[in-house]
Amino acid sequence: MDRPRPAVVSDWNQQVWILQGQTLLAVPWSNSVGPVTVTVMPCKYPESLEKDKGIPIYLGVKQPEMCLYCEDIGGKPKLQLKNQKIVDLYNQAKPVKPFLFYHETIGRTSTFESVAFPGWFIASSETNQPIFLISKLGNVYNTAFQLNFKV
Repeated sequence: MDRPRPAVVSDWNQQVWILQGQTLLAVPWSNSVGPVTVTVMPCKYPESLEKDKGIPIYLGVKQPEMCLYCEDIGGKPKLQLKNQKIVDLYNQAKPVKPFLFYHETIGRTSTFESVAFPGWFIASSETNQPIFLISKLGNVYNTAFQLNFKV
């Protein structure tokens, strides 16, 4: 794969991801909302990562070009955005774990588990709140997303 695949992410509450500054928010989808275009690229070296966890991918934002990554802040993993080209991550000599997520598909939904922080998943909650990492699947927060690829 020489180019990232563009997609729109939504959750079971009909919320889509938008970019506000350096933060991704989940907001209700409507005709007046322009969801952010997320970019997806697989890891070039999946054999060096855990098996049976899903496909390791990099997740980015198309405009401005940024990538999602996980960082330990105050002893807890946090989801961040960094000005980073997804293609540069893909072309590294080895996997860049803070930027990688295990993408697992169950039916029509996907989960995104941090490679750097196993057991922590991308999640959304209430309207107009940032997306974040959570360690408990399917409880109060939504961890199942639809990844709608653009053609």
